[in-house]
Amino acid sequence: MSGAILLCITQWEVAPWVERLRRLAPHRDIRAWPDVGDPSEISYAAVWKQPAGVLATLPNLRGILSLGAGVDHVFADPLLPDVPIARVVDADLTARMSEWVVLHALMHLRRQRLYDKFQRQRLWNDLRPAPSARDLRIGIMGMGVLGRDAARKLATIGFTVAGWSRTRRDVEGIETFGEGELDAFLARTDLLVALMPLTPQTRGILNRGLFERLARDGVLGAPILMNAGRGGLQSEADILDALDDGTLGAATLDVFETEPLPASSPLWAHPLVTITPHNSAISDEDAVGRFVLRQIERHERGLPFETPVDGQARY
Repeated sequence: MSGAILLCITQWEVAPWVERLRRLAPHRDIRAWPDVGDPSEISYAAVWKQPAGVLATLPNLRGILSLGAGVDHVFADPLLPDVPIARVVDADLTARMSEWVVLHALMHLRRQRLYDKFQRQRLWNDLRPAPSARDLRIGIMGMGVLGRDAARKLATIGFTVAGWSRTRRDVEGIETFGEGELDAFLARTDLLVALMPLTPQTRGILNRGLFERLARDGVLGAPILMNAGRGGLQSEADILDALDDGTLGAATLDVFETEPLPASSPLWAHPLVTITPHNSAISDEDAVGRFVLRQIERHERGLPFETPVDGQARY
């Protein structure tokens, strides 16, 4: 008999996930933390920001599955068991992330926030010159599945796109940079899109030192930051300072150092900041559930997870 699957979730409602997995796999024993039952009966854990140490109490755990594309929340657990780990890679999730990136890149290109202001003021202002997509040099930090898809879609629209990752990735039609070439990548970038995972190497990488190395001769003036990767990538104090002194011209942020973003954060009211509530890549949750169950079924047949990760997630 197959072992039980434990849903170990915080910051999300767990009941819909329990209902979903029981509907998709009625023959499975689906449990939800903290109602673990007999810990020795748990074979797999599907997690989102699991409490530290919980997984270490499961003596027969065979695998861990992150319910999102990111895995930094998994590795934040200092007592993490030494078992295979997988993350969600779902076509719907990837498409939605690219939608978010394209939407906000176009919003910046077409100066939509400024036109919103004009509308509130009842001003008929036609801003000229009006740059085209080919005039805006977009740089994507993080050329994994999400970054590559966003790069291709931006390029299809006509943006001048480049990508950077620690290990250079070859992407047809996209200029790419690797380790040791970050300065060259930043120097040609007017709009920076961060889609990296959070690792010890990337924590805090979006800081004043990096912002100052972005291009200063772009068609929109000061460079622009967009972050839909992880909140731990950014220094929000540095972002605010850079916006206030003109080092950055604008920022669109979907992720934050503390989530939900506290009401006291000055980011909320800053005129150059656009905020979305970590919803850039919300996926079809049934598709995620099917993906998780498929990985477990593969592993039970002696096959590896389709999307394995280790302690040094590549970016």
